[in-house]
Amino acid sequence: MTLIDFILHIDDHLVTIVNQSGGWSYLILFAIIFIETGVVIFPFLPGDSLIFAASAMAANPKYGLNIWLIYLIVALAAILGDTANYEIGAWSTRAGEKHSWFNKLINQNNRLAAEKFFERHGPITIVIGRFIPFIRTFVPFISGGSKMHYGKFIAYNIIGGLLWTGLFTVIGFFFGDIPVVKDHFSMIVIAIILVSVVPIAIVALKKKISLKKEFH
Repeated sequence: MTLIDFILHIDDHLVTIVNQSGGWSYLILFAIIFIETGVVIFPFLPGDSLIFAASAMAANPKYGLNIWLIYLIVALAAILGDTANYEIGAWSTRAGEKHSWFNKLINQNNRLAAEKFFERHGPITIVIGRFIPFIRTFVPFISGGSKMHYGKFIAYNIIGGLLWTGLFTVIGFFFGDIPVVKDHFSMIVIAIILVSVVPIAIVALKKKISLKKEFH
């Protein structure tokens, strides 16, 4: 099973996880969301689609998942994940050249895109970035590296975490179990990913246009 297959057919794989793991499924949800938001070298793990799929399953009584517990678990994982990522960013700045190897593990293109996004929108990026794959993993890292005041960071972190997980929990619960959605789940996942990365594409396009203007 490849990562792409897991993401595109996350509903099927999540059913298998729930059937095999039972109550431990909540811990697996927590771990995936925590790692995706909290470990800067794993921005490619599913976030939006995982919450959507789990919430859709909670709408069907046969799976035995509680929607409120799912929301609590993923929201806590998202908030703690960003907090951990903030600390990693702060550590990487303090460590400097002593740990230059760490920077080699990070996708620098994604990091630069997140930095540009942060420079343009300021602290609110911590909230907005939650809804954009890759950006949401790098924003708390950059916040810590830039020595953003922790009190301000944690406030935006909590707001963003609750809004992001809440949105996909609600959408998944009320729409994910509809037959037409279930029958075209892979297409829905692709649509979620495409809509989410539009802001990144816009930033990249504007950057390309500005570079062309500089050379002309």
